[in-house]
Order: sequence, then structure tokens, then C-alpha cells
Amino acid sequence: MNEGTRIDGPKTALVVIDLQNDFLDPKGAYARGGDTNPSALRLPERVAGVARALKAAGGMVLASQFTLWPDAAGEPMVSPHLLALRPYLKKGDFAPGSWGQANVDALAGLIDATVSKVAYSAFFNTQLDWVLRRAGIDTVAVCGIVTNGGVASTVRDAHMRDYRTLVLGDGCAAFGEERHQTSLADMRNVAEVTDCAAFIRSLA
Repeated sequence: MNEGTRIDGPKTALVVIDLQNDFLDPKGAYARGGDTNPSALRLPERVAGVARALKAAGGMVLASQFTLWPDAAGEPMVSPHLLALRPYLKKGDFAPGSWGQANVDALAGLIDATVSKVAYSAFFNTQLDWVLRRAGIDTVAVCGIVTNGGVASTVRDAHMRDYRTLVLGDGCAAFGEERHQTSLADMRNVAEVTDCAAFIRSLA
């Protein structure tokens, strides 16, 4: 995004990807499994500042929550791909309505709507697109975790749905700086890559 570019607050939504307790909290599922992401731990306060600025400008803040729905026996329905990567996921992790599924405390009071997602993209099998269009949104700024997973998939889906799409580079994190930077460079083909401070300055 070029410096000086303006963003129309009331037509803009911040989409926060998966800043949830089970991903980030020391008592969450990922920390229990040894998958900590230090760069992601710095995101909640930074993203909260963007959310407050956008809401003050009349914009909307939405969040996705990765969710493991239980089967008839109460066991989480985990895709084989994810289970191979995260074999420690167990009953109760990312369960709908649970503490682990919930957004981190730093976002309390800032989220206007939340969608539960079962795959990388916040658009896949959710009502995100319906909510955005009903709210008159034409610009989507995406942040959260992980840059090369949920963020990148959501950004591409937003692009395909003809939203003006921005990525808040320092509002995202991946498991490794190289993955993060490579993913940001790749998303420049379909989105405007900026940072949180520049986005706040651009709000009309």
C-alpha cells in the first residue's frame, strides 16, 4: 500500500485469523504439544490497536476461530493432514464454545462478529462473505496466524471475491521468519501488503 493511500473506514473490515487461546496461551493445546510461536505472541496487542482505530473510524472487526467439531462420541473430527502435523490434539481442544476456541483476552470487546472455520480459509464453509457483503464492506484487511496458512488462504479467497484486500505484515506471524517473509512476498500478487501503523494512518 502506497503511503498516502486512503481507506474508507465504514467500508472496511479487519479480519483477524485464529488468535485463539488454544493456539497462543501457555495453557493452550499448541503449547501443551510443544508448538510455541514466539512471534505470534506479540500479535494480540498490536492487532487490538488496529481494531480500536478501525472501529473508531466506523469500520468492522471480524474474527475466525479454528474449530474442531466433536463427533457422536465427543471426539474431535481432525483432518488426517492436521492430525499428522499435530498428533497431540485431543478431546476438548478447539471445541465449539470452549475456552481454547475463544479469542485471546486482548481482543475482548473488539470483535463485531466471529465465524467458526474448519480449514485454512476463513471463507471456506463459513458465513464470512455473507456478513461482509450485508455490512457493505468492500475492503478487507487480514491479520493473524499463520501467515502461510490461514492468512494466505483467506487473502486469496478475499481476492477471488473481488474485495480490495490488504495484509498487515507485522500483524501476522508464521512458524519461522523465512516462511513469514516468503508468504508476504507471494501475497503481493493478490493483495496490498502494508503494516499496522501505516494502515492506521490511512484511515479516512
